[in-house]
Amino acid sequence: MSTQATMANRPAPASAAAATITGQQVTKTFRTKAGTNHALGPTDFEIKSGEFVSIIGASGCGKSTLMLITAGLIPPSEGTIVVDGKRLDRPLTDIGIVFQDHLLLDFRTAIDNVLLQQQIRGLDRALLSERASDLFKKLGLSGAERRYPSQLSGGMRQRVSIARALVHEPSILMMDEPFGALDAITRTQIRHDLELLWMETCKTVLFITHSIEEAIGLSDRVLVMSRAPGRIIEEIKIDLPRPRPVHLGDYPEFAEYANRIYGIFERIGVYNFGTKVGETPGDSGQAR
Repeated sequence: MSTQATMANRPAPASAAAATITGQQVTKTFRTKAGTNHALGPTDFEIKSGEFVSIIGASGCGKSTLMLITAGLIPPSEGTIVVDGKRLDRPLTDIGIVFQDHLLLDFRTAIDNVLLQQQIRGLDRALLSERASDLFKKLGLSGAERRYPSQLSGGMRQRVSIARALVHEPSILMMDEPFGALDAITRTQIRHDLELLWMETCKTVLFITHSIEEAIGLSDRVLVMSRAPGRIIEEIKIDLPRPRPVHLGDYPEFAEYANRIYGIFERIGVYNFGTKVGETPGDSGQAR
């Protein structure tokens, strides 16, 4: 089944049309006491309305920096971000963000952490309470509404964080390594739940990850970044039917996509699969 056919079979979005995002020659240089650190770019990218796009790359390549620039939380040194045809010059507001750390407030219950969006944005409490209840059911959190973060497992805390990011129905969802601190079993379940939520709402998603499996399992497209200063060096369209199986290995295409990404990382020096223990890259094991 083609990606185009898969997307056509998704339900219509429950909220306003999802945003388009374009990055043009985006560059970031940080100034420090030791000098300058060229962290990112220049790089270009595009995310279509309602598309799920992952960015994958080695640690320190600028993935998170690119996400923060795209959200308007830090300015680029050069280049532009365009959202729905308008140049971004301030933080986005029609957005939900999930970080690796859940960032829940310890003194608020799970439901009150989610409804923080209602207080900050001045939205209708009854409506957002209804949405929050629905998200708790879909994310496997029923019965945890009145628990405090200290009473929740790591996976449950991250599910609450996802609910908080979605309760106000933003057109854009950004996620920075959201499953990085979770065990493999929990990651697999939340990945599945997130995909079902996305298929229902059709939001534009920018997903930052180190995990090749997560990138392939969730995405319409995977953007591969070079080592720092990070640039997007390859785009891979993921042509797998949705919803995708828990065991992605059921599809032979999965191995092909994974091998392609591993091959890119090996080519740019992220991996050195040909190096034996005790050797350095490029050595044959003989004295020189």
